[in-house]
Amino acid sequence: MPRRAVAAIDQGTTGSTVLVVGDDGRVLARAYSEFTQHFPRPGWVEHDAEEIWSVTRSVLERARAGAKAADARIEAIGITNQRETIVVWDRATLAPVHRAIVWQDRRTTDLCRDLREAGHEDEVRRRTGLVLDPYFSATKLMWLFEQHPELRRRAEAGDLACGTIDSWLIARLTRGEVHATDPTNASRTLLYDLGEQDWADPLLGLFGVPRPLLPEVRRSSGDFGVAAGEVAGMELPILGVAGDQQAALFGQGCWRPGLAKNTYGTGAFLLMHTGDRPVPSEHGLLTTAAVAEDGGVAYALEGSVFIAGAALQWLRDGLGLLEKASDSEQLAASLDDNDGVYLVPAFVGLGAPHWDPNARGTVVGLTRGSTRAHLARAALEAMAYATHEVLQAMVADSSVPLTELRVDGGASANDWLMGFQAGVLGVPVLRPPIVETTGLGAAALAGLGSGVWADAQAFREALGSPTRFEPTIDEASRERWMAGWARAVRAARAWSSEG
Repeated sequence: MPRRAVAAIDQGTTGSTVLVVGDDGRVLARAYSEFTQHFPRPGWVEHDAEEIWSVTRSVLERARAGAKAADARIEAIGITNQRETIVVWDRATLAPVHRAIVWQDRRTTDLCRDLREAGHEDEVRRRTGLVLDPYFSATKLMWLFEQHPELRRRAEAGDLACGTIDSWLIARLTRGEVHATDPTNASRTLLYDLGEQDWADPLLGLFGVPRPLLPEVRRSSGDFGVAAGEVAGMELPILGVAGDQQAALFGQGCWRPGLAKNTYGTGAFLLMHTGDRPVPSEHGLLTTAAVAEDGGVAYALEGSVFIAGAALQWLRDGLGLLEKASDSEQLAASLDDNDGVYLVPAFVGLGAPHWDPNARGTVVGLTRGSTRAHLARAALEAMAYATHEVLQAMVADSSVPLTELRVDGGASANDWLMGFQAGVLGVPVLRPPIVETTGLGAAALAGLGSGVWADAQAFREALGSPTRFEPTIDEASRERWMAGWARAVRAARAWSSEG
C-alpha cells in the first residue's frame, strides 16, 4: 500500500518550496524554485503574484512526482507563507491588478508617521497587538488605493479581492471558489481585532479598506476548499494554513504557554506561546495570533532580530573573512573567550526590544591581538545575546518562566552557536531532526485535518527526538558577557544619536 502523506507549500520571500511529508515524519520529496525580486524605487520591494503562482504550481508538480516515486499517496495540502505581503486581484479573472507589495517594502513610512502623529497608534495596538509600521499590510492597501482611485471603486463594488499570499494561492488552487485566510495571517494586517477574532470596522475605516475586499477568516487547521485537478495535478483538499513563523511555532510543538522557538535565518524570529488570550506587551514586542494544539486559535508574543545569519554573510561577502558561513563554527571554537570584542550588527537598525531604526552596525573592543576568529565569534555571539534580550522581554510580559528554547533555521545547524545560546540563556536548547519547521508546521496542520496523524502529539512523535544542548557556561561568565553586550548596544545607539 502507498504511504500516507501530505504536501506542504512553503511560499517564502525569495522562493517556493513544497515538502511531501509521510506519516512517519520523513520528508519523502522536496522541490524548490526561486522567483524574481522587483525593486522599482529605493525602499520599494515587489513580487509578481502571477510568477509566484506559476513557480508554486511548478514545484508542487515536481514534488508530486517525487512522492509518486517514493510510493506515497498525498491526501491533503497545507500552506505556509511569507506574511504581510499583500496581493489584490480581479475576482472574475483571478488576474492581479498590481504587483504584490512585499513585507520588506518601506514606501508607507510617511503614511505610518502621519497616522501616529494623528494619535491612532494606541487604538491600533490595543486592537491588533501591532505597531504602525510599513511592515504590515494595511498601509500598503491604503497607499495602493490613494495612488489608484479606480481600484478603490472596484473594491467597493465587490469586483476585487485581496489577501496575504496564502489567500492568493488558495484562490488560484480552487479556481476562485474560496477566498479565505487564517487568524495567523489576518493578525498581521493591522485590520484584525485579536480579541473579537474578526476584521475591525473602525480599522477598515481608518485605512480605507472596503470590507468586501477581504477574505473569510477560518481556523488554521480547517477546510480551505479543494485544489482543482487541472491546477494541482489532482484534486486535493486544502486543510491547513498558517503564516510562516506561526507554522514554525506549531511545527516545533510549542502549544503551551511559555514554550518558545527561534528561527535563525537572515534575521531571527522569536515567538512564545502565551495561551488562549492575547497578552499585551510592555517591552517592545508584538502580540499575534498563533495556533493551538488542536489547530484552533491561540496567541503568542513575537520579537524580531533584524540581522542574524546576515552578519555571517557580511563577514563572507563584504569582508572576505569567511569562505562559507559554516566556517564560523570552527573559528569561534578556536577561542576560549571573546576577549572583549563585540559586533552589534545593526545594519538596518535594531528590532525588538529596542526598536531603534537609526542605530548602525558597530564593532567594539578591538586590539592588535584581534583576529578574524574574534569577528566570527562576535557575529555568532550577537545572535545569542539578541535572542536573550527578546526572550527576557517575553518572560517579563507573560510572567511565564522560560524552561527551554526550540530552534530551527539555517544557523541552528551551528553546534557552537547552539551550545553558546544554551549557556547564555541558562536553559536547554532543542534542535529538531529536520529544521524546515515552517513547512513541517503546514504539513502537520493539513495532516490533522486529513487524519494522517491522529493528533498533534502523534505528529511530533513521528519526527523523532531533538538534539539537546545543555547550558555549560558559569554564571559569572554569562553576566560578564551580557554586560559587555549591553555596553556595545549602548555604543551603537550613541553613535547614531550623536551623529
